[in-house]
Amino acid sequence: MEPESAPTRVEWTEGQWRDDVLPDYERAPLGPATLIRRIGLPTRTRGVVLHVHGYNDYFFTTHVADALTEMGLAFYAVDMRRAGRSLTPGDKPHHITDIAELGEDITAASAAALADAKERTGEEHLPLVIHAHSTGGLAAAIWASDTPHPDLAALVLNSPFFGLMLRPWERYALAATPTISRLRAGTVLARVPSPYSVALRDKGGWVFDPQWKKPGGEPATAGWLAATRAAQRRVARGLDIRVPVLVARSDSSGPDRDDNPRHQSQDVVVDTALIEAWAPGLGSDVRDAVVEGAVHDLSLSAEGPRRAFFDAVGDFVDTVLE
Repeated sequence: MEPESAPTRVEWTEGQWRDDVLPDYERAPLGPATLIRRIGLPTRTRGVVLHVHGYNDYFFTTHVADALTEMGLAFYAVDMRRAGRSLTPGDKPHHITDIAELGEDITAASAAALADAKERTGEEHLPLVIHAHSTGGLAAAIWASDTPHPDLAALVLNSPFFGLMLRPWERYALAATPTISRLRAGTVLARVPSPYSVALRDKGGWVFDPQWKKPGGEPATAGWLAATRAAQRRVARGLDIRVPVLVARSDSSGPDRDDNPRHQSQDVVVDTALIEAWAPGLGSDVRDAVVEGAVHDLSLSAEGPRRAFFDAVGDFVDTVLE
């Protein structure tokens, strides 16, 4: 069955751009989401990249934008609905009831980024690359299978959220989330502290807005849990992505506890074994990159693993945009 192409028409005017909170970036409203662009373009633009963040996250990783720009990609990012720059008073951060809600934001951001990049560069055709992390990677995989943009050329998944390492009681508790979500989707079910996010700031030295990426973690709603679990079950059954996919992950997973001796050198958020198991079923051209000693967001790892990740992405981009 041929995947249905997503609509590409968006209301978009240059006048929407204004200065961003990050120097040398601009942002513009995009329905419930926000589009961000790096003002500087590559010396030779050979494509457009859209960065999609994960849960308890937003775009702040300017070094990622720099690296992707060096690969010849005009850089754009999207702060999804109820996240980061897109938060409005009364929002439950990151709350959704269907992964397709995030797909709608990717659809709008892809079309707007391509239209804007073509206007800025004068190029009639620019291929699109999606770089998506964690929950953003889960949403992007479903989107690329169901409603891809016609110009989508490749997908880079940075530690996609295909599943957690769960104890039996946690699996039992999660099994109840669809019922709770149908009754009260906004109910907060998880208030788990996040030593991982604290360590990114205190040990990794990464600077981010604590209101948009909370060091203590962001409570999850029943709607979000049910939506992501349903999406994970779809990934487990297999998808139909028709473009090359790079699935990048750490070499191991471990507990998100300060007493974990490898807390700064392994994924303490998602189960890398599930990424390894389910990645081949994403599509017909799936390649993997296993980064030794990397943390959950591979781009926020120590210098060695971080460089290995960017090298893998660069090699991949070269092959798909040659």
